[in-house]
Parts: sequence; C-alpha cells; structure tokens
Amino acid sequence: MDPKNPEIEDPKLAPAALASYPEGQWSTGLYDCWDDRSTCLVTCCCPCITMGQIVEIVDKGTTSRRRASRIYCSLNAIGWGWRYAFTYRSKLRQLFSLPEAPCADFLVHSCCCVCAISQEYRELKNRGVNPSIGWEANVEKWKREGIQVPPIPASTMTR
Repeated sequence: MDPKNPEIEDPKLAPAALASYPEGQWSTGLYDCWDDRSTCLVTCCCPCITMGQIVEIVDKGTTSRRRASRIYCSLNAIGWGWRYAFTYRSKLRQLFSLPEAPCADFLVHSCCCVCAISQEYRELKNRGVNPSIGWEANVEKWKREGIQVPPIPASTMTR
C-alpha cells in the first residue's frame, strides 16, 4: 500500500500505457535526446531539475523533487552525481522490466549522464507519466482519466 495514497493498494501498469511500448524494451534510445529538445536542454543546463523529477516519480512521491535535486546537485559538485543517478536508472528499469542497455547502469551514467537522465525522463513520459507535474498531480490526473491505478507496476521483489 502506498503511504501517500492509501486508495492505491496494488499499483500495476495500466493497459493503455503498455499499448505502444512492449514490456522489456526502452521506448527511445540512449542518444535520442533531440526527440524531446526541451528536456534535453533543461538536462544539459541543469540536470538536477530533471533528476529531481525522475526521483519523485520513481520513488512514488516519498522523495520530493526538491530534496532529490539538492542531493544530486551536491553530489554532482564533487563529481559523484552519477552515483546517485544510476541507482534510479536501475529502479526505473525494474519498474518497467527494461534491459540494462547499452551497458551497465553505472557505466551509462558515468559516461553519458545527461543522455541517460534524458532517456529516463522520456521513458516515464512515454509510459504515461508526466514527471514535470510530480507524483501527486499524476495520481490526480490518472483518477480524472479513470485509471484506477497508476501506470507504474508494483515491485516484483518478494521476501
């Protein structure tokens, strides 16, 4: 059960979000940054903004975008931003059963961090999430659209 949204008990991927993008495939390539030019430019100039939006969605609202942005910006100042960012690439891949491609998450972020962050943002958008409005606003949008559960699947990890 989501502590911020008690009415959402078992989030699963909405059928509409899966229609265009098969499970197990990225919807865009790592270097397709110019497919969404505004996100690419924001990410190039201030990656902490885009990273904060991604973290808020992937963490289902438990980490605010401001907090995530500050963490990423602080770590990036000492050259370790990629270490924070690659963990969220791994979490995003787990949510949508995406392959670790074109190479390991830590390598993608250590070598092509801006491209990786842009790809992750596009992936969320293409799967029916608008990272720019935040978790709570997305939940409200899904309710208005009649989607009973958010288009982010539940974790498949069990104890």
